[in-house]
Amino acid sequence: MSKINKKVVWLGIASFFSDVASEMIFPILPLFFANVLNLNKSVIGLIEGTAESFSSLLKVFAGWLSDKLKKRRIFLLFGYGVPVLTKPILALSTIWQYVFLFRFFDRTGKGLRTSPRDALISELSDVKIRGEYFGFHRTMDTLGAVLGVLVTVFLIYFVGNQYRFIFWLTLIPAFISFLIILLFVKESKNKFVSNFKFSFSNLDGKFKKFIFVSFLFSLANFSYAFFILRVNELGIALFLIPLLYLVYNIFYASASLPFGKLSDKIGRLPTLFLGYVLFALLCLGFVFVKNSLFLWLLFAIYGIVVAIVQTVPSAYIGDLIEQDKRGTAYGIYFAVVGFTILLSNIIAGILWDKFTFAGAFYFGAVVSFLSAIILVLLFRK
Repeated sequence: MSKINKKVVWLGIASFFSDVASEMIFPILPLFFANVLNLNKSVIGLIEGTAESFSSLLKVFAGWLSDKLKKRRIFLLFGYGVPVLTKPILALSTIWQYVFLFRFFDRTGKGLRTSPRDALISELSDVKIRGEYFGFHRTMDTLGAVLGVLVTVFLIYFVGNQYRFIFWLTLIPAFISFLIILLFVKESKNKFVSNFKFSFSNLDGKFKKFIFVSFLFSLANFSYAFFILRVNELGIALFLIPLLYLVYNIFYASASLPFGKLSDKIGRLPTLFLGYVLFALLCLGFVFVKNSLFLWLLFAIYGIVVAIVQTVPSAYIGDLIEQDKRGTAYGIYFAVVGFTILLSNIIAGILWDKFTFAGAFYFGAVVSFLSAIILVLLFRK
C-alpha cells in the first residue's frame, strides 16, 4: 500500500465521523418513516429522491465554482457544517414535511462538499494510485458507517424504538467532522491554472459515454431504504435490522480499498462491469429470499457492490479530465446520478405499491444487466 497523503488522511477521518452520524440515522430512518409517520412507499421514494436530486444540483454548482475560484476548502467547511445544524429538525419531526426538510438540508451539505472533495483527492494523487486513494477514503467513510450502525444497534437493544433520542446523539460526531475540516484540512499546494471556460462539448468523448452508462445504471440503483423495507416485510426482529445494515457497511469498508486497487491494475471499466452484474444478481436475490439467514449474504454482496460503484467512477473521472475542470466534471457526474436516482426511487416506490416488492427489484435487476451490456458495447476496443 502506498503512503497516503496527510490531507487525504484527514479527509478520511472527517468522513469517518460524518458517517458515524449519518449511519446512526439511516438504518432506522425507513422504520421511522413507516412505523412512526406511517408513510407509504411512494412518499418515501419521493422524499429520498427529491433530497438526493437537489444535492446533485448543488454538486454541479459547487464543483464548477470550486474550479472557478481554485478553492476546495470553503466548500468542505460548509458541506460538513450544514448537517450539524439539521439534526435537530429530524429529532423534532412529527410530520413527513419536517423529515423532508431535514433530508433537504442534510443533502445540501453533501452536495456542497462532494465534488470539491473528490477534486481535491484527485489533485493529491497520481493516476497510478488514484484508485487506491479513493478506495482509502471510501474505506474510512464506511468504517464510520460501521461504528454508527453499531452504536444504533446498542442503543436499540437498551432503549428500544426511541428514534428521536438516537437522532439527537448524532450531533456529536457530526460536529467533530466539521472541526477536523476546520483545523486540519487546507488547500492543496498543487496550484493549477484555470481559464474557467467550461463546455460539456469540449469534454473527452469517453466521459460523455460514461455519463450515459452511469445514467442508465442509476435508474436501477434505488435507495437502500427499499432494501431495509424488504427486510421489515419479512418480519425480522427490529434489533437485527441495523445488524444487517452493519454487515453491508463492513463489506463496503472492506471492499473499497481492494477494488480501488484492482481498478488500478485491471482497469476501471472491467471492475465497474463486475459491480453492475453483482447488483443485478442482488436484486434477484431480494425477490426470492425467504430464509432470514440468506439475508446476511445478500447484505454482504450489497456492500461489495456499493464499494465498486462508489469508488471506481471517481477514479475514472480523475483519469479522464484535466485538473482545472475536475470539480465541474465530478459535479456533472454526481448531478446525473442524483437526478436519475430521484426517478429511480419514484419508479421503485410506484412499482412496489402497485406490484409489491417484486416489481421494484425485478426492475432493478433488468436495468442493471442492461447497463453492464451497454458498458461493454460502448467501450469495447
